[in-house]
Amino acid sequence: MSSVLYDVPGPKARRISLIGSVIGVIAIGALVALAVMTLAQQGIFEGRRWAIFSQADVWKLIADGIGATLSAAAVSAVIAFPLGLLLCLMRISDLAWIRIPTRIVLEFLRGMPVVLMMLFVLLVFATSSFIAVVAGLVLYNSAIFAEIIRAGIQSLPKGQREAGLAIGLTSFQSRLTIELPQAIRRMLPSLVAQLVVLLKDTSLGYIVAYGELLRAVQVMADFLGPQFLFPVFFVAAAIYIAINLAVSRLAIWIEKRGSKKAAGGMAHAPVAGTAPAK
Repeated sequence: MSSVLYDVPGPKARRISLIGSVIGVIAIGALVALAVMTLAQQGIFEGRRWAIFSQADVWKLIADGIGATLSAAAVSAVIAFPLGLLLCLMRISDLAWIRIPTRIVLEFLRGMPVVLMMLFVLLVFATSSFIAVVAGLVLYNSAIFAEIIRAGIQSLPKGQREAGLAIGLTSFQSRLTIELPQAIRRMLPSLVAQLVVLLKDTSLGYIVAYGELLRAVQVMADFLGPQFLFPVFFVAAAIYIAINLAVSRLAIWIEKRGSKKAAGGMAHAPVAGTAPAK
C-alpha cells in the first residue's frame, strides 16, 4: 500500500526513523532529568514548600479563581458561538452590502489583541472587570468561530447546496438546514480547540484585575513569598491542563455520539428506489 503524498518507507527508512525516535526520547529524558536536578538543588521539592496545600484557605482561594475562570469562559462561549454563527451567515451572504462590511469587521476583530479589547471595554465604558473580560473574549472568539464554520461550509461538496436549492429551499434555508449542521459536525475538532483557547485566554483577565485562577495564584504567591512561587504555579498549571483535557474529552464524546446517531439513521433509511417495509 502506498500513500498519495509519499511512498511507504522501506526497512532502511524505518530503521533510521526508529534510531531518531530513540535519540529524541533520550534527549528529552535528559532535559527532564536536568530540570528535576536543578529544581531539587534549589529546594523546590522540600516538604515545607508544599505544606501550604494542606490549608483550607489556600484551596478556597484557588477554588474562587477556578470559579471565576469557568464563569467567564462559560458566559463567553455561550455568547460567542451563536454570534459566530450569525457572523458566518452574514459573511457568506449573497448580498454584497451585508457580506463586505461583515468581512471587514471580522478581519478587524481577528487582528485585534484580546487584552486590548478588554482594556478598551473597561476604560471606555467603565464596566466591571468581569464584563470587560467577557466582552473581549466574545468579540475575538466570535470572529474565529465564524471563520471556522465558514471554512466548514466551503469544504462541503457543491451538490449539497444545489440539492437544497433544487427541492425549493431558499439560499438562507439551504445554509441553515443543510450546510450549517454538516459544517459544524465537520469542524467540531477545530471548534473545540478554539474553546480551549478561549478558556486559556481568561488568564488575560489578570490585566484588568479580574480574579481568575492566574490572578488568584499570583496574589497567593505574593502573600506567601517567592519560595512558594513554583508550587503554586505548578498546581495552577495542573488545574488548567485538567480542565482543558476534560473539555477535549467531552467534545470527543459528543462527536462519537453524533457519529453513532448519524450511522444509525442511515442504517434505518430506506434504499432509494425501494419501498419501506410494512
